[in-house]
Amino acid sequence: MKFPVISGKELIKILYKNFGFYPIRQKGDHVTITNDKAFVTVPLHKELDIGTLKSILDDCGISREEFMKACSK
Repeated sequence: MKFPVISGKELIKILYKNFGFYPIRQKGDHVTITNDKAFVTVPLHKELDIGTLKSILDDCGISREEFMKACSK
């Protein structure tokens, strides 16, 4: 089960819609999002590297399975 190639903007939408993360500030092309428990910075790149995506999901406390399920909605 491979991670999809997505942009930072798409990732923020998925995290907002399915996991309750919302943006609190932006500096340049990086947006900091939170769910009031974790604070995570997401780069607004056209394509996120797989390692960057994994790191963001780890910081959010979201498993690969949870993320893949949310992407398929």
